[in-house]
Amino acid sequence: MAESERDATRRFSPLDMDPEEFRSIGHQLVDRLADFFGSWPERGVTRGEFPAQIRSVVGTGPLPEEGSPAGPLVEEAARILIDHSLFNGHPRFWGYITSSPAPIGALADLLAAATNANVGSFSLAPVATEIETQTVRWIGELIGFPTDGGLLVSGGNMANFVAFVAARRAKADWDLRAKGPGAGGPLRVYTSRETHTWISKAADLFGLGTDAIRWIDTKADLTMDTDALEARICEDRGRGDQPFLVVGTAGSVSTGAIDPLATIAKICREHAIWFHVDGAYGGFAAALPDAPEELKALREADSIAVDPHKWLYAPLEAGCTLVKDRNVLVDAFSYRPPYYHFGGGEGPDSEEPTNFYELGPQNSRGFRALKVWLGLRQVGRAGYVQMIGDDIRLARVLYDLLAAYPELERFTCTLSIVTFRFVPEGLALQGQERETYLNTLNTELLDRLQKGGEAYLSNAVIRDQYVLRACIVNFRTQVADLEALPELVMRIGGSVRAEMRAAADF
Repeated sequence: MAESERDATRRFSPLDMDPEEFRSIGHQLVDRLADFFGSWPERGVTRGEFPAQIRSVVGTGPLPEEGSPAGPLVEEAARILIDHSLFNGHPRFWGYITSSPAPIGALADLLAAATNANVGSFSLAPVATEIETQTVRWIGELIGFPTDGGLLVSGGNMANFVAFVAARRAKADWDLRAKGPGAGGPLRVYTSRETHTWISKAADLFGLGTDAIRWIDTKADLTMDTDALEARICEDRGRGDQPFLVVGTAGSVSTGAIDPLATIAKICREHAIWFHVDGAYGGFAAALPDAPEELKALREADSIAVDPHKWLYAPLEAGCTLVKDRNVLVDAFSYRPPYYHFGGGEGPDSEEPTNFYELGPQNSRGFRALKVWLGLRQVGRAGYVQMIGDDIRLARVLYDLLAAYPELERFTCTLSIVTFRFVPEGLALQGQERETYLNTLNTELLDRLQKGGEAYLSNAVIRDQYVLRACIVNFRTQVADLEALPELVMRIGGSVRAEMRAAADF
C-alpha cells in the first residue's frame, strides 16, 4: 500500500498515547508527586524568585516547530513546578485564603480530566451532572443552608457574581433582561466597607457602576453597622432609588469578621430586598456545633457563596453558589437557542434533567465537583468539623503565643485569622508620625518574610494600620510550625528596624 493510502486509512495523531506509554508516564509522575507531598517540611514555602529568574527556567524561545517525547516533557514540567513554585500546601503557608490541597482532590482532577465531561448539560455529562447536583446539596446540608439548587464555579468572585445577577433580575421591577439596568430606577446595593473587592467588579461588570454601591460603615469589631444600613436604605428609597441587594459577610478577608447576619436578614425582609451572604471563607465554619449564632444565621439568606477550595481543602478551582429557589437562577441565566438539543427526561417518570448551563454564565463547564464530592465522602461531616475546628484552635494558639512577645502587638483573632504587627521597643515617635513609621516597617518586614520562604503571611489594613495577617486554612499545620513564627518575625523585624535607624535616627 502506498504511503498516501496508509495516511488515508489510518490516522496518526501526535497527541495520542497508547495505554502502556500513558501508564508508564503516569506511574512515574504519581511516584514523583508522592515524594513531593512528603518533602514539604524540608522545603521552604517559596524561593522568592523574581520574574526574570522564573522566565529563565521556563525559557524564552519561540514555539517549537516539531514536538518532543511526552515522558521527558512531563518529567521536566514536574521538576520545574516542584522546584520553583510557591507551595500553599506547605504547613507554614498562612497567607491568602487558599487551602492546602487534599491529595484525593489531585487524583480526582486527573480522573475528571481523563473523562473530560462537559457539565453544561445532562445529556453531555449524565454522571457528572448528578455528582455536582449531589455535591451542591451536601454543601448546603453541611452549613445548614436550605438550598433548592446551585452550582459550582471557579471561586468566590464568580460565586458572588452569580448571586448578584440573580438578585438583580429577581428584584428589578421591569424587564431587566430586555431593557437593561438603566430602564428603571437606579439600583442600589449595600455592603460593609470590609467586603471583598468582588462587589466593585460586579457593579462595574453588570452595568450598575460602582457608584451604585452604598458602603456601610463598620463598628469597632469591623462588622456592619446595621443602624447605618437601614438609615441608608430609607434615604435612598425616599429619593426614588431602588435598593435590591444587601451583602453580608461571613468571615471577612482581612480579619474574619462576621456581620450581624440575623439582623441584616430582618432588615431585608422588612424592605423586600435580596439578602446575599459572602461566605467564601467563613461560611463552612457554620458546620461547627459551637459556631456563633450570627454565623449560623446565614441560613436566612436568599443566596450564599462558599469556596470549597478554601475550607473544604479542594484543589483550585472550586467555588459554589447556593440559592433557596433554583428558579431564580433559571430566570437570570437560561437561554434555549434552537441549536441546543437538550430536551427533557426520557425515562419512565419523564423527569426534567438538570442542565447547568441554565443556572449560571457558562455553557461549557469542567467537572469541578468530583474533587469536592470525593473529599466529602472520604472524611464526611465529622472530618471537616474536626479539621476546620483544628484550624480555628491553632489560630487561638498563635494569638496566645504572640502575647509572650512585647514587641508583637496583637490586633484580632476571629475564625482562623490572626492579625498583629511588629512594634520595636523604645520607639519614641508619637501620633501619625509613629503610625506612618510602623506601616513602613511592617510593610518591609512582610516583604522580606514572604521572599525568605520560612513562612508565608499576608497583610491587612485595620483603621489605617498596616498589620501582618496569618490565616490558617491548612490541615498540615502543626503547633510546632506556629511556635517558630514569633521568633522569625522578631528576627526580620529587628533587622529592618536596624536598617531604618541607620538611615534616620529614630
